Amino acid sequence: MAPYHMARAGKNRGSAAIQPLAQGCLCYFAVSALAWACRRVDEMPMSTLATGTFEVKIIPQAAEENVGDPLVGRMSLDKEFHGELQAVSKGQMLAVRTGIEGSAGYVAIERVVGSLAGRKGSFALQHSGTMRRGAPSLLVTVIPDSGTDELVGLDGKMAIIIADGVHRYEFEYSIGDSRE
Repeated sequence: MAPYHMARAGKNRGSAAIQPLAQGCLCYFAVSALAWACRRVDEMPMSTLATGTFEVKIIPQAAEENVGDPLVGRMSLDKEFHGELQAVSKGQMLAVRTGIEGSAGYVAIERVVGSLAGRKGSFALQHSGTMRRGAPSLLVTVIPDSGTDELVGLDGKMAIIIADGVHRYEFEYSIGDSRE
């Protein structure tokens, strides 16, 4: 199973003490998302699609004593992007497989350094991937306000397509006013 198609680790099993905090965070994010979605359409920057390929090295990392659950896999990521995104990235991934074939989950953060359509700088990507009994779902987004240099104000989401052993990306992005 490709790490990009890792998924759901199981139903919510949080303690009763954690539930109110989680609900509060969820409410905050829902209200924030609604406020963002209600912005006037003419205030939103036009998006551009960048495409290309990338190579990735995923290296399992040893569990650290007294840090987290050793059944949560930790891996380092090392990527090289080609195409409209000419960059390298380094990051970390946490992943869990369940006892059900084809069900798993992963999260990852990577910092990308290079150029996007000729604009130099860096930015960070956040991954959230799940697979429910073989059905994958993946969301890769630019972390807000992570763009530097000529990529300040970068916003976007990236689709990752793996076919015939080749990793491809489709990066829908915009570079808006960094003061928003």
